[in-house]
Amino acid sequence: METKTIQISAGKGPVECEYVVAKVLRIFLLELINNKIDYTILNRETGIANGTIQSVSIQLKGNQLTEFLQHWLGTIQWIGTSTFRKFHKRKNWFIGCFEVKGLKSIEIKGNEIQFQAIRSSGAGGQHVNKVSSAIRAKHIQTGLQVLVMDSRSQHQNKKIAIKRLQEKVASFNLDQANEQLKNQWENHQKLERGNPVRVFTGSDFKQIKKSKSFKSKRNQLKDDLRKQLE
Repeated sequence: METKTIQISAGKGPVECEYVVAKVLRIFLLELINNKIDYTILNRETGIANGTIQSVSIQLKGNQLTEFLQHWLGTIQWIGTSTFRKFHKRKNWFIGCFEVKGLKSIEIKGNEIQFQAIRSSGAGGQHVNKVSSAIRAKHIQTGLQVLVMDSRSQHQNKKIAIKRLQEKVASFNLDQANEQLKNQWENHQKLERGNPVRVFTGSDFKQIKKSKSFKSKRNQLKDDLRKQLE
C-alpha cells in the first residue's frame, strides 16, 4: 500500500481559481472513493469568497496510487464564465495539483514503547489498589504517553494502551504535516498553464476528454506525403 500527499492549489490565481479548486476537490474525492483509496484532509485554506478554497492538502493511502495520480498531477483547466465578475471576458482558469514530498511520518514499533505497571486508583472494588493492573505506555521517540486503567487485567490494559498510543502518534503526525504544509509555498508559486492534464467546462464541470486519434494523424501524414510527391 502506498502513501502520498498531494496539494490542489489556486496558486496566485484570482477568486475564480479558488472557486475551481473547491469544485475540483469534490470530483477528486469522489474518484478516491470509487477507487477505494483512503484519504485524510491535512490542511485546507479557504478562499476570499464563500465556498472557495485557496489550497487543500490531502494524504492518500491505497494501492496503485502512482497510476491513479497520473491522471491528476499537473495543471487543471476550467473553461467557464466567472460568477464573481459578471462582465469579465476571461473564460480559461487554471489551478494545479502537485505531489508534496518530504513530509515525515512516524510509525510505532514494538521496541519503541516503554511500559510501566502501576497500581490503579479510584472506584473498582476493594482489590483495586492491591494489584498493579494499570499500564502507563510511553512512545520513546515522541515522548507521548497514555495511562490506562480500564480493566483489572494488566494484559488487556496493555492492549488498550498500545491502541491509544497509536492514535496519539497518528494525531501527532497530522499536526506535524499541517505545520510543514503551512510553511510550504513553492506549489503556490509554480503553476504552468500549458498542456493541462484535465479540462472541465461549464457550471456542471463536465470533463472534456482529450481525443487521441492516431488514424487522423496517419491520414494527415499521408496527405502531406502526397503533396510532396505531386
